[in-house]
Amino acid sequence: MEIPRTEPLVSPPAPVGELEVPDPFLREPEDDDSAEESSASASEGVQGEDLPPSPAPAAEEITLAPPPVSAPPTPRSPNLNKSIPPTPQPASEEDDDDEDEEEVPELYLPGLTLPTMFLPIPNTDPLSTLLTKYIPPEKRPPRDLTGDYSRAGGELHPLIMTNSWRAIARQARDRIVEADPEDVPYILSLWYLRVSSLARMRLFNQTAAECTNLFGVLHAVAPPAARAHLLARVLPFELDVLHARLKYWAGDHLGYLDALAALLGRCREGARAGPGDAAMRAMWAERGARVGLIIASQLVEMRDYTAAATILEPLCRQPGNLSPPALHSAVARIYLQGGCLALAAPHLAAAAAASASSSSPSSSSPGADSAQIRMNAALLAAAEGDWARAAKELRDALEADPEDLGAANNLAVVLLNTGRVREAVQVLESGLHASPAAIVSAEPYLFNLSTLYELRSAAGADKKRELLIEVAKWAGDGLRTTCLKLPTT
Repeated sequence: MEIPRTEPLVSPPAPVGELEVPDPFLREPEDDDSAEESSASASEGVQGEDLPPSPAPAAEEITLAPPPVSAPPTPRSPNLNKSIPPTPQPASEEDDDDEDEEEVPELYLPGLTLPTMFLPIPNTDPLSTLLTKYIPPEKRPPRDLTGDYSRAGGELHPLIMTNSWRAIARQARDRIVEADPEDVPYILSLWYLRVSSLARMRLFNQTAAECTNLFGVLHAVAPPAARAHLLARVLPFELDVLHARLKYWAGDHLGYLDALAALLGRCREGARAGPGDAAMRAMWAERGARVGLIIASQLVEMRDYTAAATILEPLCRQPGNLSPPALHSAVARIYLQGGCLALAAPHLAAAAAASASSSSPSSSSPGADSAQIRMNAALLAAAEGDWARAAKELRDALEADPEDLGAANNLAVVLLNTGRVREAVQVLESGLHASPAAIVSAEPYLFNLSTLYELRSAAGADKKRELLIEVAKWAGDGLRTTCLKLPTT
């Protein structure tokens, strides 16, 4: 039996529009509008399986617009008011200096300012010992051995001019103790003043002890980079030379030459290290020339004239023939001392030629080269045995400059070799009375005068006592009393 159907048993399915198909691709979350558009476009492309395909709308014919005809570009007038970007500024020297300052290690050396680094300076000297032995108290000239630098107002120049090395050493010591340990360059400059003053007073043992204390502190600086910077950039070069001379005072002359040779090698390395810095190269070249002269002087003292000339010969062959006359004269005198007159003659001629070319009215010292040429001619004549020509050259030099101590001393030697002792004594005594402050510091001059007093008569001891009084009036600290030829015992 069939049941009549008035209504369907199952409600008809709802009209299916577009099914939502999940997107298989992972996408970044987008805005709502874009999400809806993407879902709509995705749903349009997917239809149910049971539905017939919807009729596609008739495709309308789309006409393409013709491509526009490009007109030739018209020249544009330049915009004169256009803003121009600033040109990059080159790195200034101040920026470079700032960078260098940042790389410089900080130094704080309180060990350099300790009072225990210094030794007490004795309150006596050999000259006072001679005065006590040979001169009665009423005739002794007063001498200040306290080292009181306040009398000169603390000024360094008057102390140097009067050879007051004791006062300079005390002043340097007091300033070092009061200095800030961070101001290392200032402290090291005072240290050089201190030890060089002690060396001028011929206190070589004390100089060696204090210099050893100084370099002991410097070599203990840590870290190694700071120590290397301190020794290479901050330490004065004169202190290195003075430290090398400790071997000479200890009697090790060959060790002294080795230390100077090491300094000379360091100067060569410094002159080659900075190809872009002309000032640095010139500084190291000048230092190398000074060390070479010191080496040559030491070799002359050791009577190795050949080695001394070998050291100085390359300095005479500078490019452009710019060697000074003094350098040629020094090499010539070394050859004269060694008896090599043939090798000395070219250098004497070169010195004369250089002096003639450099002499001009605008020169600051036009008579300096002429006096040197006269001295060279006199030395050559003396080496050849022509005493008359040597005496004439020296007298001409004295007429041009009555205060030329070297000419007066050499003239006395020439007169002594010709047997005119009385005239030689008069030449030296006249120079002593003309400029006593300068004579008393010339030890060879005093030695020759004392020798002439001994050769002249038996009253030479009285003359040497008078010379001692005159020297004590003008001499400062550090005179080598052996030049007076008065025994201390």
